Amino acid sequence: MKLTPVVFFTALALSASAQTMPNPQRDSHTVNVVLPAPLTATPENIGRLKLPAGFHIAKFVEELDSPRVVVVSEAGNIYVSSRDAGTITMIDGRGKKKKVLELENVHGMVIHAGILYYVTIKQVYAAPLNPDGTLGASKLLITDLPDAGQHVDRTLAVGPDNKLYVSVGSTCNTCEERNHINSTMQRYNLDGSGRETFATGLRNTIGFNFKPGTKDLYGWDDGVDWMGDQEQREELNEIEQGKEYGWPYILGNGLKNLYLTPPHGATLDQWAAKTTLPVLTWNAHASGMQLIFLKGTGLPSDFDGDALASMHGSWGANPPSGYQVVRIHFEGSVAKTITPFVDGFLMQTQGGSGWARFARPFGLAQMADGSVLLGDEQNGILYRITYSR
Repeated sequence: MKLTPVVFFTALALSASAQTMPNPQRDSHTVNVVLPAPLTATPENIGRLKLPAGFHIAKFVEELDSPRVVVVSEAGNIYVSSRDAGTITMIDGRGKKKKVLELENVHGMVIHAGILYYVTIKQVYAAPLNPDGTLGASKLLITDLPDAGQHVDRTLAVGPDNKLYVSVGSTCNTCEERNHINSTMQRYNLDGSGRETFATGLRNTIGFNFKPGTKDLYGWDDGVDWMGDQEQREELNEIEQGKEYGWPYILGNGLKNLYLTPPHGATLDQWAAKTTLPVLTWNAHASGMQLIFLKGTGLPSDFDGDALASMHGSWGANPPSGYQVVRIHFEGSVAKTITPFVDGFLMQTQGGSGWARFARPFGLAQMADGSVLLGDEQNGILYRITYSR
């Protein structure tokens, strides 16, 4: 594939035409690679952000090193991982930062019963939280997660069954995995024993969480690339034990991948019949990251039980997608709609011929007062989102 660079003011765009991938919708398509130019988070840029009525956003902590996953302890201490730096940083209620761990490729975190569980590419650890918020001695729980390949961002959660859930992404964009642990959700006892495959066919579910008060597990699965601007749409899945979610044979809302033949002599139609389709979909290539459920304290009543998901932003779409936070609205236990919650980090450059961004949203967490923390990996900022009537 030949990529031709074209400069649009401050934004760099690469394009490749006629990339053929046979599928039920078309015989050929155009692939656009568009990399919005990085900008700083000036007061003017932040002032352009769009949030629902009554919500406000402001910088809370700056000069973080490529912040990724964000979690908050019962004591109100904030923990931010940085895979690039190999660190976990604690931030207290006054915004004071303290590095509490150094470990290569540390990424996903969850706090449960006073213990911080954290994961690298191949290992899961647990460390008690000390009264001052620092970490006690870490214990190595799991040592044999598989090679990561294309998707290195392991994440984890603790379920209402008191089990540890670990998302293990695929090694590739679309391929047949050699290791059956890749592209799955794994489940363990809290001590790392008793591994079992909980669900399969999940390309890269970085953001996932349990809906409070239920056993319902929802995850945001990032769709495949190189199929054009509109495909494959991102998936919000309700992840259930023993279910197959399709990848790499069935994509999105039932798109058949004619490049691959399912195993064990199955046809694509047979694989589609056993595939659980997403409950909702979102714009292709938006690249979902952390997903949290909201508690109603300090928020409008209709936000209670809804979820937020951060969209890291596309590279393979024109116009670009993502670079925002979305709200997943539930009616009871059913996810009904996905709408923008924080929008405007992406903008067109002067003259409207190119694209720029002043954030790559990643981490999300909710404080005890209901305010929401949003991490920007690009500029090392932790924002605080508040609501006032």
